[in-house]
Amino acid sequence: MTPSTTSHCQHLAHPSPFTTALAAVLLLGILVSYLPQHLKILSCRSSEGLSPWWVLLGALSSVAALGNILTLPASREDVGCCKEIGRGECAAALLGVGQIGCQWACFMFIVMLFLIFFPSTSTTADLSSSTSSLTSSPPPKRRDAVIVATATVLALLLVGITSVALVAAYPHHTQAWANLLGTVAGLLAAIQYVPQIWYTYRLGDVKSLSVVTMLIQVPGAFLFAFSLWQRVGWEGWSTWAVYVVTGILQGNLLALAIIYYMRHRRMAKSFTDDDGDVFTGVDDVDGATARAEDADERTALLNGRGNGNSSGTQRKSRPIANGTHTSNASQRQLSMLYAATPPEHDSDRS
Repeated sequence: MTPSTTSHCQHLAHPSPFTTALAAVLLLGILVSYLPQHLKILSCRSSEGLSPWWVLLGALSSVAALGNILTLPASREDVGCCKEIGRGECAAALLGVGQIGCQWACFMFIVMLFLIFFPSTSTTADLSSSTSSLTSSPPPKRRDAVIVATATVLALLLVGITSVALVAAYPHHTQAWANLLGTVAGLLAAIQYVPQIWYTYRLGDVKSLSVVTMLIQVPGAFLFAFSLWQRVGWEGWSTWAVYVVTGILQGNLLALAIIYYMRHRRMAKSFTDDDGDVFTGVDDVDGATARAEDADERTALLNGRGNGNSSGTQRKSRPIANGTHTSNASQRQLSMLYAATPPEHDSDRS
């Protein structure tokens, strides 16, 4: 090893306790913060509510960030120093690599769940035309899933093959490639939440988007920016500023999600049966809606329509099966809309 490398390894042999503890907390926080989002999609068995552009930009950003940290000469020097320092010091030195790797793995799992539980067009076709007057959000399209999957695989292949080739052929000249990947990752991460904010606003609901994940990640983004600022200072503002922007945008999305969550809680509580029992339809912030297995959405709409035709006045929705009540916002709003329609203006009777 060169004298500079040996000096670098000696520095890593005496890590700062505060910096190491902060990096370890951030690594654990990254893992914990993504778990509610994974569980939310699995419990809903649908990725409805996730913007395809948010998923795509996040996937590309995480791939570029992983390529950046693995091809940085400094990171490879840290790995090489593990031969000279103890295991604990080596683990502390590689916590930064672990953070990026953990974030990449967690988001790739979101991409996989997004594709596996992508909303089927057939399940939303019955309501898409009826809800067009209640929401401006278009129904999901299968081509969106194809674009996300194709672009993610191509990015993995491009970054992976190029990085391996450069490290093998020019191990001491990979800084420019790492800088390019870091710039791309930062730009994509900075704008990642813009399409999700717009998508959630148009949808008027969080659906499978986890509020708990955002509650953890919003302060985590600023904490991560602070940890980077400690390492690079004000001169390296381009490194940590992107996480400040990300935290601000994600905070806006969190505020929007909380507003919609509280609104739907109030709407759900307004649906009671004749005995005064409340069917909230939401167990907790990220709880999946209780749905009757044998209930059909079209049947629920017809029931709401029938109630309106028989009385001519607005009536509260009743449980559709076995004391359960769907919390689908569009379905409830349509039921109320049909119930409030006077019989003489009913389109089916004209």
